[in-house]
Amino acid sequence: PGPQPPSSALEIVFRTDPSIHDGRFANNGWLQELPKPVSKLTWDNAALLSPDTAKRLGLKNKIGTYGGDVFVDTVKISYAGRSVNAPVWISPGHPDNVVTVHLGYGRRLAGRVGTGKGFDAYSIRTADAPWFGNGVTIEKTGDKFSLAVTQLHHLMENRDIVRTGSLKDFLEDPEKLREHGENLSDEESKDLSMYPPYDYSNREYAWGMAIDVNSCVGCNACIVACQSENNIAVVGKEQVQRGREMHWLRVDSYFKGVDENSSEGPYFMPVPCMHCENAPCEPVCPVHATVHSAEGLNDMVYNRCVGTRYCSNNCPYKVRRFNFLLYQDWNTPTYQLMRNPEVTVRSRGVMEKCTYCVQRIQWGKIEAEKEGRTLKDGEVVTACQSVCPTEAIVFGNINDPESQVSKMKKGERNYSLLADLNTRPRTTYLSALKNPNEKITEKT
Repeated sequence: PGPQPPSSALEIVFRTDPSIHDGRFANNGWLQELPKPVSKLTWDNAALLSPDTAKRLGLKNKIGTYGGDVFVDTVKISYAGRSVNAPVWISPGHPDNVVTVHLGYGRRLAGRVGTGKGFDAYSIRTADAPWFGNGVTIEKTGDKFSLAVTQLHHLMENRDIVRTGSLKDFLEDPEKLREHGENLSDEESKDLSMYPPYDYSNREYAWGMAIDVNSCVGCNACIVACQSENNIAVVGKEQVQRGREMHWLRVDSYFKGVDENSSEGPYFMPVPCMHCENAPCEPVCPVHATVHSAEGLNDMVYNRCVGTRYCSNNCPYKVRRFNFLLYQDWNTPTYQLMRNPEVTVRSRGVMEKCTYCVQRIQWGKIEAEKEGRTLKDGEVVTACQSVCPTEAIVFGNINDPESQVSKMKKGERNYSLLADLNTRPRTTYLSALKNPNEKITEKT
């Protein structure tokens, strides 16, 4: 290894982009609009800096009107006799005195989607040090740049959301992570609703999902799979800045700590529709466009929806999406061939959301009925579950006590998101556990 740079000097790190890789996928709208796992940037790349380094250089981010429109400082990055102007994104958990830039952007002939997006980090990359190097200088230009960031969309502030703990504490008190002040059982919570509970015991199926936060690595594969399966539109940078991205599933990233300089994380949390038993979205719809099925699904009837958006306003999880404009192209033949024929293509003025891939459920039930049997555990797999590399998402029939999802929901780590609202969600989470070595500290 070469000599280490002084503590005040900057080191540059080149990385392929987590969405468009080295630029070969720059013209893919799905990947351009896919939020980066940690920064949640879309449609652009940026120079990543730690909070301490940004403060030392006098750089800051300014949140815009809609939360997704972020005005950031731009800098001139000089390295190996070359320079490039880039916007800055301050990232908690990033190493101090390091600037990270992602490759693949700034292409001049990528196509309709990818041309001109972001800055070209290749312009300062050298063959003798293609991945990192020392001797970088950063100069503030005084200009501002507008980024489309989804980090501050769909906030659930001051709530007990991602639950984490150490293995030692969990073994001492397994219920500590599960309860967190919610001492009501599922049976007791039924009595708190003004509506009579529905008895699913006489039904063959009652669908549910469990997501292991400990296993999720934030790869975002589930988001793209859901977008492909359910004909979800790409809306563009301007609409994302207005908080109008259409992804039915999002992966929130959280950092734990007293401030952004000493944070622990990130922790990743996929958030689809919860399919609540006491769904707040259902009673406020004036036309019964969102209704509950006999198998526990919170369904959307698109041809009833008149676009009041009451349901979205009443949803505490912020998982509903509204077509403010006609995002879909109805006329181009190649787009028609690209779409899933089993899923309705929505139009302007219609609300949409995660359906637990109801088309896959129905297909599985039809095939099983042909053979005169009931569905077996694992026969119905949602799009997000099918691509998860860590098997963090599990879907199945909770009426079957032997199903994998039922066993996960009975575990000590299982909890409901915002359970204090008594929505009784069908989607639950398994809390994250860490097993740190107590003898290793930051000082050592």
